[in-house]
Amino acid sequence: MANGSNQKRALIAKLDQLPPKRMAEVEDFVDFLASKTRRRAAQAILEGVARAAKAGSKPMSMDEIQAEVNAVRRARRTSKRA
Repeated sequence: MANGSNQKRALIAKLDQLPPKRMAEVEDFVDFLASKTRRRAAQAILEGVARAAKAGSKPMSMDEIQAEVNAVRRARRTSKRA
């Protein structure tokens, strides 16, 4: 299928054909996939922290983190206008 909305419609149509027990299994699987995605993101963050620690980088303060976030947001807004 070409786009996400078509995929969603097709998936919903298939879900509508399932008995409640199977639908519960699908829901459990979707929850598992979401959890797996969150775990991978957390692992990537931890790996980045470990690399920074090995490189001798000092931890950033909350003010420094906020300044970085603000800079990225400004850059995104600027690039969207261009």
